[in-house]
Amino acid sequence: MLESIGRRLSAFFRATAPDPFVLAILLTFVTFALAIGFSERSPAEITEVWAADDGIWRYLGFGMQMCLILVTGHAIAASRPVSGVLSVLAHLPRTGPQAAALVALVAVCLGVFQWAVGLIAGALLARDIGRVLVRRGIRVHYPVLVAAGYVGMMVWHGGFSGTAPIKVTTAADLADVIDPAVGLAPIPLDQTLLSPLNLVTTGGLLLLCPIVMALLMPRSRRSADDFMASATDDHIEPMDHFVAVGKSAETDFDPDDVDTTPSRTEERKAPIPRLLEDTPIVNWALALLIGLWAFGQYLPGVAGDLGAAFSSWVPIGGSVNENGERVSGLISLTPNTLNLTMFMLGLSLHASPMSYMRAIEDAARGCAGVIIQFPLYAGIAAMMAASGLTAMIAEKMSEGASETTLPVLTFFSAAIVNVFVPSGGGQWGVQGPIVIESALAAGVEPSKMVMALAYGDQVTNMLQPFWALPLLAITGVRARDIVGYTAILMLIAIVWIVFCLLVF
Repeated sequence: MLESIGRRLSAFFRATAPDPFVLAILLTFVTFALAIGFSERSPAEITEVWAADDGIWRYLGFGMQMCLILVTGHAIAASRPVSGVLSVLAHLPRTGPQAAALVALVAVCLGVFQWAVGLIAGALLARDIGRVLVRRGIRVHYPVLVAAGYVGMMVWHGGFSGTAPIKVTTAADLADVIDPAVGLAPIPLDQTLLSPLNLVTTGGLLLLCPIVMALLMPRSRRSADDFMASATDDHIEPMDHFVAVGKSAETDFDPDDVDTTPSRTEERKAPIPRLLEDTPIVNWALALLIGLWAFGQYLPGVAGDLGAAFSSWVPIGGSVNENGERVSGLISLTPNTLNLTMFMLGLSLHASPMSYMRAIEDAARGCAGVIIQFPLYAGIAAMMAASGLTAMIAEKMSEGASETTLPVLTFFSAAIVNVFVPSGGGQWGVQGPIVIESALAAGVEPSKMVMALAYGDQVTNMLQPFWALPLLAITGVRARDIVGYTAILMLIAIVWIVFCLLVF
């Protein structure tokens, strides 16, 4: 039944869904019209808001942080140790449902750790499994496999790279969004990401995603060479319907197929450039420097107890909690500390600086859509904030809400806003103040409201394909090919998240 629904919904989106860039432009004009219709501002004023430095250009710094999260995550996923593990995993499935479940499981588990690693690893694994199954003559519907690679974005905001929970851990980050006069104290991660609410909610999603994606995978009743069988399999589109398999196309890259013989140019390298560029010495040196910082940042107590000689090399980092105690930086991750940590891990996993740079260059291509679309969504966020649309959505959803129902209604309002502003940081910037004010007014724990907003932001990623752009570039499919399947997962996840918000 679920398979049939998925096929029908996929056909609908294939016939109607525009490219993500076109969608961003259309949403810009829809928001422009709504901003004029629901506020007293003139078209000229709305245009000025949109084009201002704090409009379309407002999140340039944050956009750079997101690009760095993407490329550093991609570099880790594309490193030889990780890609080797993915290659082994790619040979495990023997059926379509097994393949979809495995891709989804890897994507969500890594997505909890870091959203870009989950996104890129999910894409690479979906591509590798698709190629292996085609070569084995096993018919698998490739769009479902790719959709399974995207589901890490269903759990990311409840994971350690979730923007809203990270942005409330320090007073400085809070002050960027919340008026200090409100008196909100920093919220450590043990009240958000590590709370019972999130552990149960995200843990349930880790189980739901693989199961649902397996059920959505159409079952094939014939082999690739059985052309005389019933036409019931006509809806199954293997990977070779989308990209070339076994050729040198970018989307068919296999680390094991790379010719590691030095090129003529490399052979002519002088000893010193070869030593510096093609060995891990420089990588390890920089990774060690970052590692000294990371040791103090994540183990501040241990670093401080190792004696004066060693402590002079290790900065005592971490964060200070409300009791004045220094605790691990894991409790107060920020986008910058996350990126530096990912940089260290990527350098450690690559065999040379040139290997790392090639991975970064590959990842940068996946940033193209982010770079050009992020300003458009920043402009949309600015128009929504200036016209009061964001406040209106949040207030309408919370009117008459009780202490029990307010988090649920906040979740739905965040889900709606995410369609227009598909950025956790951007959404926190425009909706965060309203969420905190309503929480304090209703007597609801601000930490729970932060997670309600986070869940709303992540769930409609399954409908809004903005963050799928790197995955689409790797796998060779279009957004309209996968969104029908991810939309079904979104509906099922909504039921689970609402249940958790009501219970906890």
